[in-house]
Amino acid sequence: MMDLTANSAPEPNLHDPSGHHVRVAFVGKGGSGKSTISGTFARLLARRVDDPVVALDSDPMPGMPYALGVPVDDNPIPEDAVIEGPEGGPSWIVNPVLTADEFVERYAAPGPDGVRYLQFGNLWGHIVTLRQAQFAWSQVVREMSPERWHLVGDLPGGTRQAMAGWARYADMVCVVVEPTAKSLHSACRLLNLKKADWRPSHLLAVANKIDTDADVEAIEARLQVDVAVAVPRDATVLAADRQGQAPVDADPGGRLVEAVNHLVDQVVDIYAQHRKPPEAVT
Repeated sequence: MMDLTANSAPEPNLHDPSGHHVRVAFVGKGGSGKSTISGTFARLLARRVDDPVVALDSDPMPGMPYALGVPVDDNPIPEDAVIEGPEGGPSWIVNPVLTADEFVERYAAPGPDGVRYLQFGNLWGHIVTLRQAQFAWSQVVREMSPERWHLVGDLPGGTRQAMAGWARYADMVCVVVEPTAKSLHSACRLLNLKKADWRPSHLLAVANKIDTDADVEAIEARLQVDVAVAVPRDATVLAADRQGQAPVDADPGGRLVEAVNHLVDQVVDIYAQHRKPPEAVT
């Protein structure tokens, strides 16, 4: 199987490994379940860490708040939070009266387990409002303190935004893939993120809606990578989705929650490895 963390990859984007927090983004074909998994991941991560987790939703059709259990259908950025940029600079910038950290504190909706939900990409009114939100998104994730917030992002479905660099804030990208031809095709393209100039330090394949071991084997054979975690098809998740309930709340000990908890284990362990001090030379 291909090693997605090969020595040919760039140095990790972990800045100061002793203090840098988790920054992970979830990508995949639309309908692959990445919003459900990313929202559940954010909740479970928040239960383990001391500093707050920001759930960053850049999908114009957001499903992440339902997976988080955040009681908002839409949490748009106020128009006065973004202003026209200076001549020769970005078209739009965050209002200079706010730092990126203050922006998060003011506009991110509070959620269970202390998760803060920050939505970008919502389309209310004219297309200009979407462009404003995208410029704000780019600036905030670039400038928010990596030593203050853990960041879990949910990207729009498909390959376009991911390949255009919308996940460049992440040290780690999780590619969510179903055992279907369309999802596998999208995942093959998304794994090419390992070739991007800004490529993440780690790419993980997350198999979702798995019925049998043969599903995992088929995914690994098609993608030529090892699956980091297999998330089983879980009827309780579908039932909870119909009620607008987060999986963590509807079935805390359920199969999906258990699998995503295992994924959190792996991600936290990867970051811990980077935080280990060098061995003393004797």
